[in-house]
Amino acid sequence: MSRRLKELEVELVCDAQSVLGEGPLWDTSSDRLYWVDIYSHRIHGYDPGRPGQFETMSAGPFVSSIVPRLSGGFAITQEDGFYRYDPASGASAPLALVETELPGNRFNDGKCDPAGRYVAGTMSRIDEPGRGSLYSLGSDGTVRRLLDGVGTSNGLAWSDDGRTMYYVDSQLQEIAAFDYDPATGRIAHRRVVAVIPAEDGTPDGMTIDAEGMLWLAHWNGWQVSRWDPVSGERIADVSVPVAKVTSVAFGGERLDELYITTARVGVTPELVNDQPHAGGVFRAKPGVRGTLPFAYRG
Repeated sequence: MSRRLKELEVELVCDAQSVLGEGPLWDTSSDRLYWVDIYSHRIHGYDPGRPGQFETMSAGPFVSSIVPRLSGGFAITQEDGFYRYDPASGASAPLALVETELPGNRFNDGKCDPAGRYVAGTMSRIDEPGRGSLYSLGSDGTVRRLLDGVGTSNGLAWSDDGRTMYYVDSQLQEIAAFDYDPATGRIAHRRVVAVIPAEDGTPDGMTIDAEGMLWLAHWNGWQVSRWDPVSGERIADVSVPVAKVTSVAFGGERLDELYITTARVGVTPELVNDQPHAGGVFRAKPGVRGTLPFAYRG
């Protein structure tokens, strides 16, 4: 049975007012949190040593995810593909362009697998069902389509042994798991490990903790939930004072801080009094540690 962590304090760390804040990444090389604002075409950075302050960097159209790059800097997804990104200059250059024949689509969430492949998916910009796909960018620059017929490609995570990939297609209201081949990056044997009730909002971004439990953001759900992917049990809920909770990532020196991104899109003047910090970044200490993000090896 799920338990709501009422005693857990959720702290606002950046009142960024992101239109569509997404893709939080804890960068271990700088001890900073980075996240994207998809609709504002920006990347933000937060140094916990400077509470309440954050930096803003321009990026390309619909920048939707950011990962560390082993050779330095970052890799990102923009509207039409995978790019390298230099945070000092704000310059980006293509690593691989994808779906150039589908101008109504854009990339959405993405992360690296344990072998350093950049896995990211696409979606219709007007939420048409089945228009998206999930792709894998290898270190040699080769792009492979892992799935097609995707609605809204979202949260990704891998088990500790790298042999299971967890994945969210938001339009399906569930968390799926696939067998994952670490050597090739191929997926197989899709199954559902958790079903998200519609009244709890739409499943969005996701991360995994050191105990192998999944943490899921709920769009229009005012919460983050924790799931056991083996039993399918919902272990805990964390209340967030914003309706559109978009994603989660562990960070901090001990990886024991849960950072939560949110969105301001659609928050009308009539609603803003109920959620004045919509689009902000929040932090909680849930009592468990997370896992380190993987870097792109290309």
